[in-house]
Amino acid sequence: MPVVTSSVDVSSDLYRDNRAGLLALLEEHDEQLALVLAGGGERYVERHRARGRLPVRERIEALLDRGAPFLELSPLAGWGSSFHIGASIVTGVGVVSGVECVIIGHDPTVKGGSMNPVTLRKNLRALEIARVNRLPVVNLVESGGADLPTQGDLFVPAGQIFHDLTQLSALGIPTIALVFGNSTAGGAYVPAMCDYAVLVAEQAKVFLGGPPLVKMATGEDADDEELGGAAMHSQVSGLADYFAVDELDAIRIGRQIVADLNWRKLGPGPSRAADEPVHDPGELLGIASVDLRAPFDPREVIARVVDGSRFDEYKPSYGTSLVTGWASLHGYPVGILANARGVLFMDESKKATEFILLANQSQTPLIFLQNTTGYMVGRHYEQSGMVKDGAKMINAVTNSGVPHLTVIMGSSYGAGNYGMCGRAYGPRFLFSWPNSKLAVMGPQQLAGVLSIVARQAADAAGRIFDEAADAEQRAAVEAQIERESHAFFNTGKLYDDGVIDPRETRTVLGIALSAVHSNVVEGTRGFGVFRM
Repeated sequence: MPVVTSSVDVSSDLYRDNRAGLLALLEEHDEQLALVLAGGGERYVERHRARGRLPVRERIEALLDRGAPFLELSPLAGWGSSFHIGASIVTGVGVVSGVECVIIGHDPTVKGGSMNPVTLRKNLRALEIARVNRLPVVNLVESGGADLPTQGDLFVPAGQIFHDLTQLSALGIPTIALVFGNSTAGGAYVPAMCDYAVLVAEQAKVFLGGPPLVKMATGEDADDEELGGAAMHSQVSGLADYFAVDELDAIRIGRQIVADLNWRKLGPGPSRAADEPVHDPGELLGIASVDLRAPFDPREVIARVVDGSRFDEYKPSYGTSLVTGWASLHGYPVGILANARGVLFMDESKKATEFILLANQSQTPLIFLQNTTGYMVGRHYEQSGMVKDGAKMINAVTNSGVPHLTVIMGSSYGAGNYGMCGRAYGPRFLFSWPNSKLAVMGPQQLAGVLSIVARQAADAAGRIFDEAADAEQRAAVEAQIERESHAFFNTGKLYDDGVIDPRETRTVLGIALSAVHSNVVEGTRGFGVFRM
């Protein structure tokens, strides 16, 4: 397979400007991550430790195999909202006793680990990843239940957590609950719905109603231990499968449960040489455009992500604004679709459609590297069938059966987001670079469209068009779209699974590829109707 030749000039002004811009964005990202890592703040973390309890990230570290990576998901969930950044829960993929698992851990230092609407979305996304990739789930439970002031947006949809947990069990995907503290009210059903429940002595409290509620409802006096303690559930109710003397004992038991699952992946293992890229992944910081109006060659990205920088390009002289081809990543064969010059034309759409069909025939996972302004518009393109050809591509993406992984490395505008497997099209994992932008279109274009529509409306009504008001409106719209297309804004809404350092793209995709191969990897034989 050919090795990609690089033409990156690391001494150029463009390279240096891009690198400086990306490093600045990554510094901002690290500042936000520091807020997440701090949990509820020093005061609440110290109070938690004073009770003899481990913070959630230390619980996760103890649960994982020594030296194993942890691919954290949606760490900036809730960014820009009224809720605590991180959403009082930690989710991710990590290796426990040699088995890749989805891990969901409450952070009790943030409002007692209570769940708000963002927490719910983050939890459900983690369970979805477990389901589609066939990954066992380990819940680290310590939560006060629902954030009551937000119950109007929480109560009804929150029932899906229990639905999804028991659905996983029905699908033969194991679920484990390690209960370190409160698991009350609706939260009591988490250990009850899981296949295995481990409760920590004198810490776990699993009950539908605590002492005050029981007193009000029945007049009965009962303490926490009688209602929901680990000893009671181990000896009387039978809810607990294992009684842990302390937190580390619970984690030890949890690791043993996973070891006893006798878990086997259903997908094929790595089959190619997993050698490092020839070209330095560190150079991705100077390749990615900070000014998204400046295109960059995605082959330079591919050369720094795939094994040995080897890439067998498919139809290199046809539909040249979309690069397609075959490679391997950490030994797993993959097909890659990457935007070259932003716009998707008819030829690019047909090329993508054919390539996706071929990947399904050969049962090869697909990686989408997005940097697109969308499908081409204009009289010539509309008359030539742009909509039909774009629909072919979207049809192929929608009905493709092989795993899809997506990285937004620049623009992700309009229906290009859909055709290049954006969130709505079910990629197994989706990550963004910090320079990325996600919106219906660019800020200037969107503001300009609204201006044209307003001008036409004024002309039709015979009114004088207010130029000053229009300029003010355009500036306001541009500022709004610039804010709402920001990578942090979109990851805060869980439109991706996290913002990543471009230099870590190979590692992140490698972990994700390994995870998707826990399930069967097979292509689709039947697609919808393709308009010809």
